[in-house]
Amino acid sequence: MPALKTDAGVVTTRGHVHYVVTEHGVVNLYGRNLEQRARLLISIADPAHREDLEKAYYQRFGKLYRLV
Repeated sequence: MPALKTDAGVVTTRGHVHYVVTEHGVVNLYGRNLEQRARLLISIADPAHREDLEKAYYQRFGKLYRLV
């Protein structure tokens, strides 16, 4: 999911999240800006969802997706 729905509850800030682990890899988000975080999360997303996430990345940042 590229973004939370409006008024979605969040119990922590992005600054508290350092590592994210999926069955497709692990990334360290500590100290990364929003674009870097998005690219890293796309890189470990399920391949079936990556194209949609890359499109959402382009809509959000106005740039083509590229891995860091």
